[in-house]
Amino acid sequence: MSGLIALLDDVAAISKVAAASLDDVAGQAARAGAKAAGALIDDAAVTPKYVHGFDASRELPIVWKIARGSIFNKLVILLPVALLLSAFAPWLITPLLMIGGSYLCFEGAEKVAHVFVGSDKHDSEKHTHPHGPGAALEERRVAGAIKTDFILSAEIMTIALSTIPVNDSLWMKGAILFIVAIGITVTVYGAVALIVKADDVGVYLATEHDGAVARLGRGIVKVMPGLMRTLTIVGTAAMLWVGGNIVVHGLADLGWPSIYDWIHHIAVGVADIAARFHRTVAWIVTAFFDGVLGLMLGLALIPVVGFLINPAIGAVKQAIGKSDAP
Repeated sequence: MSGLIALLDDVAAISKVAAASLDDVAGQAARAGAKAAGALIDDAAVTPKYVHGFDASRELPIVWKIARGSIFNKLVILLPVALLLSAFAPWLITPLLMIGGSYLCFEGAEKVAHVFVGSDKHDSEKHTHPHGPGAALEERRVAGAIKTDFILSAEIMTIALSTIPVNDSLWMKGAILFIVAIGITVTVYGAVALIVKADDVGVYLATEHDGAVARLGRGIVKVMPGLMRTLTIVGTAAMLWVGGNIVVHGLADLGWPSIYDWIHHIAVGVADIAARFHRTVAWIVTAFFDGVLGLMLGLALIPVVGFLINPAIGAVKQAIGKSDAP
């Protein structure tokens, strides 16, 4: 009997450790997901454009195809790469994170520039060159969306990896990244599904019901265009803030803390003046300056990408195409 009691005590102790580990995984996954908010919001803002112009019956199947591609990107490609980096080249995480942050700044700045020059990299027409509805167009749209998702997913997974303590075990890191990948994908594409079907729901309520329900339906139809514009603005601001924050912290980690210290000094000074809501005010001031610096960096990167990086990528693709030709 004493042996059985000892065994039950061991099982209980192991269960407590496992439960604590699960709580730790869930908590770190939540913090990592919050850190990746800028890329997440941009993903949710961009994806609905890929279903534009299709019959309503094809909208959810298209979103489902893109979501499956996103899960494949995160779990099959990016998660193993992230774990390999963590195990064999952790020193690469900060530079890669800064590259991803710079990409977010570029994306955000390009959206701001779109307001003045009228071109948008995320325009689905530009991505897919559609010539009319049909299966071929749907496949091009889905492929374009999954390609864009891969870039945003890489940034999300790198941000998540950077928030995990270095001394955590490999299985812990893998579990956290797995939860982040699933949770963010469900959140983003669940939101996208609700967004793309909201108009249809509103029309149904307005035409098939009377009274308050019909008014609700008409209200949904009226609100959706404004909601999409707001989502785009919030997504752009989040990209600039998160991208700038990543670059500023990366510079500090690499031995150039002057910009970080300058922003921190101003944020603390303003928060001290405000007195009430000290932490909130400090966060707002920090986010503002991170966003401004992110915008400046992104605007500086636009000509670099347009005149150097894109032509170089095009030349490489052309050279590969010629070498593959019979």
